[in-house]
Amino acid sequence: MNIEQMKLVVKEIISKTDLTPCVVGHRGVGKSAGVIQACRELDRRYVSLRLGQMEVGDLVGIPFRNGDVMHWSRPSWLPGDDDPPTVIHCDELNRAQQEDTLQAIFQFVEPPAEGMLRSIHTHHMSRGHKVVVSINPPDGSYQVATLDRALVDRMVMLFVETDYHCWARYANERQLSAEVRQFLSGNTGVLAKQGMPMDLQVEPSERAWEMVSVLKKNCRFPVELEMEVYSGVVGKEAAIMFMRWLSDRKGRPVTASEVLNDWATVAERAQAQRDDVQAATINDLTATLQASPTLDEEQEENLVAYISVLPRDLRFGFVKTLLKIPEVALLLVNDKHDSVIFDAMQAINRQAARGT
Repeated sequence: MNIEQMKLVVKEIISKTDLTPCVVGHRGVGKSAGVIQACRELDRRYVSLRLGQMEVGDLVGIPFRNGDVMHWSRPSWLPGDDDPPTVIHCDELNRAQQEDTLQAIFQFVEPPAEGMLRSIHTHHMSRGHKVVVSINPPDGSYQVATLDRALVDRMVMLFVETDYHCWARYANERQLSAEVRQFLSGNTGVLAKQGMPMDLQVEPSERAWEMVSVLKKNCRFPVELEMEVYSGVVGKEAAIMFMRWLSDRKGRPVTASEVLNDWATVAERAQAQRDDVQAATINDLTATLQASPTLDEEQEENLVAYISVLPRDLRFGFVKTLLKIPEVALLLVNDKHDSVIFDAMQAINRQAARGT
């Protein structure tokens, strides 16, 4: 994405979520300027932390004693609860000169857990304040530290590249030299040369998919940027699979909610599903019922109706799983469901007998 697109994405993320965007780009592309402009457009105060110039004490404060208790002074850069909404820009994060400095900032760039505040050591920051990170890619062209995968996994990586038209609009707004602008309009190739690919081992994880969920529920990105944003969380391959799945509505598995609450509408589609798609529906139902096992009478009937259309092997496995959920098991052993559940129960009993 270019700088203008990056600004749009950063504004969306910091105004609607607690996630931490990390802008990755080569020197001079406009990472810091873009973050500053995004803050101005959101009417947020901007505070820059140059991590390459900081030590641990600059981040966590200086220790002092109060009686028998050790405390740490609050750093001057950390905004208080009464300060206007602020964006802390952790600039040049991977230029931290000392390993312990990078370890100290690790906690701060991590999005806060639900119900918690973003923290660094003993200090907490109000939810009205947000964090943005920017780095040069570790491609051998820069004197930077390699970020480990655990740290990368806690941020939304936004890869920014040079774009002449984006720069030309910026140059016109800033009224840069007309001669420079005219020269570059005919020689766009000398604006900037791209470096090596910006690979930071972004891969899927449970945390990463939770971040994608937060972005999907709360943010609205232009269609052409959505996959780029998700690629910076779960990696390009997984993001492509996800976007294809979103567009392929016909191939989607029936959801647990549809089975339990709208069975008459989806019954025919559920029965026609391939076994691999059926497995997705079963997994969704299992997770849903484990989290919320209480069913009303209609939902109970719908669940049993779904079980009845499953192939025998899938039915056996699914019933065996459901019997491990006490509330659901009590419903399934009801005599009125014998015509559907009986065969599966017999198979489970035979298997148990063979195992003894």
